[in-house]
Amino acid sequence: MATKEQLIHEIDQMPDSMIEQVLEFVLSLKTKHSSESNSSDVWNAYLASKREREEVYRRLANS
Repeated sequence: MATKEQLIHEIDQMPDSMIEQVLEFVLSLKTKHSSESNSSDVWNAYLASKREREEVYRRLANS
């Protein structure tokens, strides 16, 4: 059984009160993942900008 199918099977057997907790957990995972992706994007943009500046400074120094 695939992981997604197994998860659905397990959720089908849970009482509603537990399903609410599972939903909250899934939403928090999505939020955490989204935050990590955004942080990574910002860091990568910073590094790209830094490389560009270093190249400009190198060219200026060599001219």
